[in-house]
Amino acid sequence: MKKEIVINAGENETRIAITEDGRLAELFVETANKEKMVGDIYLGKVAKVMPGIKAAFIDLGLKQDGFLHFSDIGNRFEEYSSMIGDDEDDEAEEPVAVAEAATGQKSPSPSEPSRSSGNGQRRQRDSHRPQRREVNLSKGQEIIVQITKEPVGKKGVRVTSEVSLAGRFIVLLPFDGKVGISKKITSFKEKRRLRKIAQSLLPEGFGVIIRTVAEGQDDEALKKDLSDLIDKWREIEAQVKSETAPSLVYKDLATTSGVIRDLFSNDVSRVIIDSKRLYKEIAAYVKYNSPDMLEKIELHKGRQPIFDTYGIEKEIETTLSRKVWLKSGGYLIIEQTEAMFVIDINSGRYAAKKEQEQNSLRTDLEAAREICRQLRLRDIGGIIVCDFIDLEDEKNKRKVFEELKKEFRKDRAKVTVLPMTEFGLVQITRQRIRQSILHSFTEACPACGGSGVVQSRTTTTNQLERWIRRFKEETGEYRLILRVNPSIASMLREGRVSRLTKMMLKFRVYMKLEIDPTIPPGDFHCISVKQGKEVTDQFK
Repeated sequence: MKKEIVINAGENETRIAITEDGRLAELFVETANKEKMVGDIYLGKVAKVMPGIKAAFIDLGLKQDGFLHFSDIGNRFEEYSSMIGDDEDDEAEEPVAVAEAATGQKSPSPSEPSRSSGNGQRRQRDSHRPQRREVNLSKGQEIIVQITKEPVGKKGVRVTSEVSLAGRFIVLLPFDGKVGISKKITSFKEKRRLRKIAQSLLPEGFGVIIRTVAEGQDDEALKKDLSDLIDKWREIEAQVKSETAPSLVYKDLATTSGVIRDLFSNDVSRVIIDSKRLYKEIAAYVKYNSPDMLEKIELHKGRQPIFDTYGIEKEIETTLSRKVWLKSGGYLIIEQTEAMFVIDINSGRYAAKKEQEQNSLRTDLEAAREICRQLRLRDIGGIIVCDFIDLEDEKNKRKVFEELKKEFRKDRAKVTVLPMTEFGLVQITRQRIRQSILHSFTEACPACGGSGVVQSRTTTTNQLERWIRRFKEETGEYRLILRVNPSIASMLREGRVSRLTKMMLKFRVYMKLEIDPTIPPGDFHCISVKQGKEVTDQFK
């Protein structure tokens, strides 16, 4: 598979496309008002403790407080707290202690004597359950946290107290002595070599995770990366002691640099950039960290826009469309609801009567591949329900399920897929780290509020008539200024005797009609001439 990274740097927007065999697979967009936040470290302050939902809200100085679930409070919480200092906040309340499951603790000995056989069985069952530990948090308490998920809709960022620093080859884990190796490194010899190198280089009190791109790297490259990360951590320690919560103490790399750090591996054939400034920055970073890969960095010199040259611009248009065509003639319909995404698979013109089962299977298999690609491309997270074309044979249902699992192996996000139900439904959950790419290119329609539909003109005029009846009965006034959308105004004026005239005669109210294009088609504004103010909401 040929993999490339194409970067388009505009004045107010940077777009990073990852292509696989010439097709767009992932897209990242960074603008001045939508900077990447995942990886940033804050010195926060506990704003609220909610034992009922086993979570706390952390004031980070952002618009919305960060969400910290108790399961995201690590075993090294005391070590991080000691970094802040021993001074207690005068405003801090009494700590709220909540029991929280903690795995990895030693269970009671099965040979321990019991008072009765019933108690013994209970102990045996309990020995398999995770032990409980207490989480002590109090309002006003200062805490070091790291952002793990971007804000989505009205929800703030999600944070963890398990801080880590990502480098090119290594992820540094302060206060943790373990050495982990990426599961994508399959060679046992290579794993053992990397583990020995890490253990020989690690200072006391630090742990690391060896990343996939470290495979084949020598001691010097790993040592340099680790040294840089430890220096960054020392700077964070110093800043935490000098800052007052809430404050940002570490800003992770921007989207472009982060993509190069995390995704520019040996399986990427080249990186093409259309900005000289950005080309120099990326080349300098790669030269310092992976000089052997410097030759893969290219500057786009063509006159045609870079995304047009590689056919990416046209593919981006599909990310904004609810309908995605398949090569076979079938198509997907992708819809978003408040709780989940729903994908409907249709056979389209590929609906021959003969060999119906085989035709349905071919369409479903093609749809499975395209669904995996679209979820990555649009960066859709949460719950996804796919309605496949009905299959009779259980073996064929299994084939679709296996095809989905195979394609999702390309996905860096955590994905869970359940087997197809008897109704042809497949349930998927995909890790959500940031908002879907659709939010970077679109905003809710001011007319329909993002629903895709608007109230009919007839319904709106009927509502207006009922409003006028209530207004007249309760106030007795007879003069109004009526402001409506142009489409509603045209309907009110239709006919030899207009609907507006009929309403004025019926309720004995004179209405001066004013057109306002900013008013949604399903709404109207009424101003009382006598009171000199808008009274719409009073009589709705």
